Amino acid sequence: DGIPQGGRLPSDKFGDLIEFSYPIGFSHWGVYEGDGFRVHVLQRVFPSSGNILLGHTKVQREHITQVPVPKGAHIKISNNCHHSPASTATDMRRRMYGLLDEVLEYNLLMHNCEHFATFVRYGVAMCNQVSPGGVNPCAKFQARWCSN
Repeated sequence: DGIPQGGRLPSDKFGDLIEFSYPIGFSHWGVYEGDGFRVHVLQRVFPSSGNILLGHTKVQREHITQVPVPKGAHIKISNNCHHSPASTATDMRRRMYGLLDEVLEYNLLMHNCEHFATFVRYGVAMCNQVSPGGVNPCAKFQARWCSN
């Protein structure tokens, strides 16, 4: 539990989905970049009209040791939760770096951190936390992120 010393997980490699499973019943997701860094949608959402489910967020590169992890959280590589083949490293890099430092629309149900991470890895935005076992149907999300 917690962040491993040096920020490395066993056998981590570029494009791995890093899941921070929180004890309150949800997870935060990012994509492993290498050397202890991961790229993710910030957990800190800038609310729109006071609504924490909607707002804007930023795609950011951050060392895994800088991630605030609550007590009791489990950190693991979760590449097999979405039942999709991984894209090539070239395609993952294109998606990841094309969105790095972008401020994006955030919606807990349609455009969240798991959607971002799975889009980078698979080319399809999915979130098992809000649509278990399936692809999220939001075409707007796909179109916005696929254009980069």
